[in-house]
Amino acid sequence: MIRHVGVVIPARDEEALIARCLTAVADAARTVDVTVSVIVVADGCLDRTVEIARSFPAVRVLEIESSNVGAARQAGARAAVALGAQWLANTDADSVVPPNWLREQLALAEAGADIVVGTVRPDFTELTTEQIDAWHATHIPGEPNGHVHGANLGVRTSTYLAAGGYQALPEHEDVELVERLSTLGTVVASDAGEVITSARLFGRTPGGYARYLREQMLAARQALR
Repeated sequence: MIRHVGVVIPARDEEALIARCLTAVADAARTVDVTVSVIVVADGCLDRTVEIARSFPAVRVLEIESSNVGAARQAGARAAVALGAQWLANTDADSVVPPNWLREQLALAEAGADIVVGTVRPDFTELTTEQIDAWHATHIPGEPNGHVHGANLGVRTSTYLAAGGYQALPEHEDVELVERLSTLGTVVASDAGEVITSARLFGRTPGGYARYLREQMLAARQALR
């Protein structure tokens, strides 16, 4: 039985969104009867991200200078493991987890999942009507697409360690990790704890979710017609 969860949150210059993220994580932590360690990895931040994160008493903040999301996630996971976390719940500083986020991941873990690939949706307040319609057209409730998002990913610590952890990749470190994890444990895709993430069209890396919103989502809708 899992009794300790580590929440890993990489952040780079997210002063506008980090408080919202951490408030949501705290709300989710209150719904589970386990120890929850929240770790923010501030990677090369030049704004008030560190100051804001440290204003949350239960949050541990690591400062690194890698400019590399894979290295940031790796550092956060390493810190969580050192604290005794048996499950690693991953999200991003520009994202908002739902209250049932940890509860759903732990329920799936208790049912045998070693990796939980959760869904995300963009913040609709930042999108046009056409973009929102395109998102709805390509996402069916109750049918998770299995796409890997670092903003909503859970993994059993023992499986994570067996796979060798995150690699120091500038992007798609989450996808690469799950590819290795899938040979070692049971992967479950779920939309039960869907995470809302920033709808920014230009992210911290050239690819990722921002590129999907900018270049691929409308095209995917057209392909369905």
